[in-house]
Amino acid sequence: MVATSRDVARLAGVSQPTVSRALRNSPKVSEATKLRVRDAAAALGYVPSETGRALSSGRTRRIGLLLTDLDNQFYPHVIAPMHRELEALGYQLVLQTESSDSGKVAERLLANALDGVLLATTTVDSVLPVRLRDRGVPLVYFNRTSTSVDADSAEVDAEPGLQQLAQRILALGHRRVGAIFGPSNTSTAAHRESALREALAVGSVTISSALSHRGPFEVETGYAGARRLLEREDPPTVIVCGNDVVAYGALNAAYDLGRSVPGDVSIVGFDDLPPARWPLLQLTTVAFDLDAMARSAAALLVARIEGGPDAPYRHEWFPSRLVERRTLGVPR
Repeated sequence: MVATSRDVARLAGVSQPTVSRALRNSPKVSEATKLRVRDAAAALGYVPSETGRALSSGRTRRIGLLLTDLDNQFYPHVIAPMHRELEALGYQLVLQTESSDSGKVAERLLANALDGVLLATTTVDSVLPVRLRDRGVPLVYFNRTSTSVDADSAEVDAEPGLQQLAQRILALGHRRVGAIFGPSNTSTAAHRESALREALAVGSVTISSALSHRGPFEVETGYAGARRLLEREDPPTVIVCGNDVVAYGALNAAYDLGRSVPGDVSIVGFDDLPPARWPLLQLTTVAFDLDAMARSAAALLVARIEGGPDAPYRHEWFPSRLVERRTLGVPR
């Protein structure tokens, strides 16, 4: 016969609701009572039912992470810290993959009975946040935000790191600066582009349209952009990339064209993903605490779910900094 929570309550000498709270590690239950309940559950072989919990609480304790930019190598690095944070808070991370974040996605998210959604690949013109808000689904922006709906967010402050980068570029003597920017419909690309342009303007350096390229945050964008820039008669001496993934493509293009890095051209990324630190790459990049930002987004969503919709929105900004490695040098 399968043990029930009533059996655990009788053995532990507590009420059935106390069993539920103790096994959820509620702060309303003393540590001594929690230990007594856990011992009773272990002795009886009791396993809490997630379905029962959901029915009694109205929550599934499932959080969705929506990804639409599946080719972007940035996002696999955020899943683990989000999972660990949510697990510690008693929630389960559920990966949701879609080809776009159109309004129709909202219905599929609702069908999966999620308590809330982490939006990681949102575009500035996305209608999905509106659909989720109208259906009462809590959401948090991670890395990218939308102008359609205000919500809790965890984002990078690109300005400090890009200011340091611009200062270093100018100090090394670079004046022909090229850039491979991200897609114009993402907040991250817009923020980084404006911060870089403003920082370089202090030294009277501009990035001309002829020395710039734009596209998705993908290796292919970096390869195509760098190849076009480096094949010019007056190529840039440094190429600043929208993120590390784009920089990987730019490095491949320089290699295929027989250009040395940083001898013929310097290449810089953004994010400081683990491969950027490999001895083979040693990519100069703008870094921030990605793990902390991922954990913060998860914690913000749990706070929103448990605190209710009326609390003021929280916007957590994570400062950036320049990490100088092998791929940035003096121009020839």
